[in-house]
Amino acid sequence: MGKQEVLDYTQNRELSWLRFNQRVLEEARDESVPLMERMKFVAIFTSNLDEFFMIRVGSLYDMAAVDNKKVDSRSGMTPMQQLDAIYRAVAPLYKERDKTYAEIKKQLQPYGVCGLDFKELEQQEKKFVKKYFKEQVLPVLSPQIVDSNHPFPHLLNKEIYVVANLRMGNDQMLGIVPVPQYISDILYLPGHDIRYIRMEKVIMEYLELVFDKYQVSDKNYICVTRNADVSPDDEAFADHEDFRRVMKETLHKRRRMAVVRLETAHTLGKEMEKYFCDRFKITPACIFRTKMPMKLGFIFAIADKIPESMKRALIDPPFSPQPSGFLADGNVMEQVKRKDVLLSYPYESMDPFLQLIREASADPDVMTIKITIYRLAKKARLVEYLCAAAENGKEVTVLIELRARFDEQNNIDWSERMEEAGCRVIYGFEGYKVHSKICLITYRNKNEIRYITQVGTGNYNEKTAKMYTDYSLITSDQEIGEDAAVFFKNMSIGNLDGVYHHLIVSPGGLKKKVLELMDAEIARGREGRIVMKMNSVTDMDFIRKTAEASQAGVKVDLIVRGICCILPGIPGKTENLRVTSIVGRYLEHPRVFVFGSGADAKVYIGSADMMTRNTENRVEVACPIYDERIRKRLIHDLNVMLADNVKAREMSSDGTYRKKKQDGPAVNAQETFMRNAMNARRPSAVQQKNKKSGTLLGRIAGLFRRGSKK
Repeated sequence: MGKQEVLDYTQNRELSWLRFNQRVLEEARDESVPLMERMKFVAIFTSNLDEFFMIRVGSLYDMAAVDNKKVDSRSGMTPMQQLDAIYRAVAPLYKERDKTYAEIKKQLQPYGVCGLDFKELEQQEKKFVKKYFKEQVLPVLSPQIVDSNHPFPHLLNKEIYVVANLRMGNDQMLGIVPVPQYISDILYLPGHDIRYIRMEKVIMEYLELVFDKYQVSDKNYICVTRNADVSPDDEAFADHEDFRRVMKETLHKRRRMAVVRLETAHTLGKEMEKYFCDRFKITPACIFRTKMPMKLGFIFAIADKIPESMKRALIDPPFSPQPSGFLADGNVMEQVKRKDVLLSYPYESMDPFLQLIREASADPDVMTIKITIYRLAKKARLVEYLCAAAENGKEVTVLIELRARFDEQNNIDWSERMEEAGCRVIYGFEGYKVHSKICLITYRNKNEIRYITQVGTGNYNEKTAKMYTDYSLITSDQEIGEDAAVFFKNMSIGNLDGVYHHLIVSPGGLKKKVLELMDAEIARGREGRIVMKMNSVTDMDFIRKTAEASQAGVKVDLIVRGICCILPGIPGKTENLRVTSIVGRYLEHPRVFVFGSGADAKVYIGSADMMTRNTENRVEVACPIYDERIRKRLIHDLNVMLADNVKAREMSSDGTYRKKKQDGPAVNAQETFMRNAMNARRPSAVQQKNKKSGTLLGRIAGLFRRGSKK
């Protein structure tokens, strides 16, 4: 087999992802963002990085073990070369994060929000902490020593352990104390201010009381990150085990996998560094010292404790998802039968969709409700309504994906609840995750079978619908409903190669259709226009086609939140391509594809990113938008995103990002959509606003029509 060609306009996906997370950290450094929101961005950066090590770095170690000569098609690097590059790229991010955290922490102190070291405590506070430690913490600790008679314990993934060298006479050994999972990460100190100390610091301070017969030195605390890239597809299905049981075993296995990173609070001595490297089979490059907390989940609880008087200064102004401007109070089903509805989360509420399911559950004309579920909230009204429908004698079919990473247990629990209520629960396919977001209600209208179909870009998760931006289309289009009925029939019988007339479905048809639509724009040359919004771009067929479109003179705009493996502005290759990323208050999540411009533009929304895993190894659904009102609205929304010069960043030809120059009025897309949602019920106010901002809207529309570059 010949050497794989590496294109000169592509970049490594892992390094591209790290640049996305760097954009998250930049939000934490943005002084226009309230301080507690900046601290939340540090927490999001941290949890993002944790998952990156568990999944992406973990899978590279697996690849290196299987075949370290296999090169990445986008960068020409072997798995080990990619790992080396990742560890080099992450080191400066740690320093940047530590510095950012320290600056925000310092600026929060005048507001009485103080995370303290032991030496910063007042005398009374020290007494309080010592009493609390002796009475509440010491009795539940499980200290261990490691010597010839006591083996090194298994350290759990992302749990914190206080460690020290212990000496008794001539004997030297290691002491390890797990920070118990069932006590709070932080200890709040008495008083009106929010003063707190982290539990690992308390335990480390009183380690002499834990190991009271030993001399204690080199106190530290550490945290290991383990490879969590367990795929149940690797499991043997030969004995036809229950899939739920396989998933439970998979989750148990994830707890014990290889270490890919070690974090330490203080620099390790040479002897201890070598000890941990040997113990965990890692190199010193895998060890990162951090001056800030290794777990930051407590930040969100602290934000909730901030007094009302200070919230305005420290937290974003509150915003609640608004009632849909299209839906008056009343029966959702009847209104959807008259006209299509587009909901835009979190600017608009998910309630109309939930109300639709609730109405369908009790409507005597409704016969079936079918839905694909990928992620659900811990509390889900949707499940209650589906269960009620089943109990009311409707046929309810739920295709639930048990392999939604880190939500597996939640989905197992919900699947059991729905089965008990009489829902027919089916699971995804071996080798293919079902990631689509589609729901079909079948009802009888006199002697006719009629459909209401919902297709979304995001999960049926009532919690994230308030934090992620997404679209949800609800349509009574009969032909789309017929396609949806065929889709659910195919899912039930294990057919991945169904034929659809309107919906585009992967793994069989989505990529093929997208490339055909791009070809149609390529045929139009300089008159062609492509605008696509998604979370990630890694698929090489799509990347090559995008470069081909650029070379044909087509103006291409990709609005990509995270990984983007195609580089814009490469002479002769991608000069007509522009890549924009928006990182703001809400996580950008919609997938919207527009081919062409004006009245002829074809518009789709769906669940798929242009990643090979989505286009070839997942079941995804995209739906055409036929309603003229909704088509115009989606195109307008993309216009606003392309005009964003506050939270948007543009990719350079070297893969780095820079904020856009503000050479006109400031446009913050997310704030614009929030204002629009709040004004939707006051049309006169909107008209007045539009009259005043006519010039800006005209400039936005011009950006979309030709994708003109300044």
